Amino acid sequence: MKHEIIITQDGSTSIYVPELDETYHSKFGAIQEAKHVFIKNGLDLFEDGSEISILEIGFGTGLNALITMLEAEKRNLKINYVGVEAYPIAFEEISQLNYVTQLNSPEKKDDFEKMHQTNWEEEIVINSNFRITKRKQYFTDISDENTFDLIYFDAFGFTVQPELWNEAIFEIMYKALKSKGILTTYACRTSIKKAMQFAGFQTLKLPGAPGKREMLRALKNW
Repeated sequence: MKHEIIITQDGSTSIYVPELDETYHSKFGAIQEAKHVFIKNGLDLFEDGSEISILEIGFGTGLNALITMLEAEKRNLKINYVGVEAYPIAFEEISQLNYVTQLNSPEKKDDFEKMHQTNWEEEIVINSNFRITKRKQYFTDISDENTFDLIYFDAFGFTVQPELWNEAIFEIMYKALKSKGILTTYACRTSIKKAMQFAGFQTLKLPGAPGKREMLRALKNW
């Protein structure tokens, strides 16, 4: 599919897919959405100095991984990050994204590019606080059990790919999480909340990122 690099309202870039009329991040601000949904309402629930295993559903541009790495360094977190992506983005497009500049971290350019250029299915140590494994995999093929503390659920939206937001997917997510695990996502459709609940999750509606009224957090065995 054709991709276009766009600038979102907070000045950070994203990728627009005309065929789907869908963007990889919020048009209201890619970085501010990532920080609100996945950091403020996910990672920030863990204490400084923690060891945390994170599964990202939709590795995409690598923005969530980059911001998580920066937070890990600030807070002395030890993060094992697994990003699942069935359709990787070409590196020529990645090189046009402005995240390290917008995050005031130009010195992290090499680390960001390394995340994308490293081999799939191979664990890579980026620094003492952050190691990453990318999996080229369909979400339906995830078979981890009791493995992750936190899931960033960042798939394309329900209107584009409803099959990624059903009970069967959330059963896979539920199994992948440890007890007391957390899933956080930008979405807040009633059918998604019910699918999470049928899979066994407790759900919480939370204020959404700018441009979106609400989002969901799902909890396992709380």
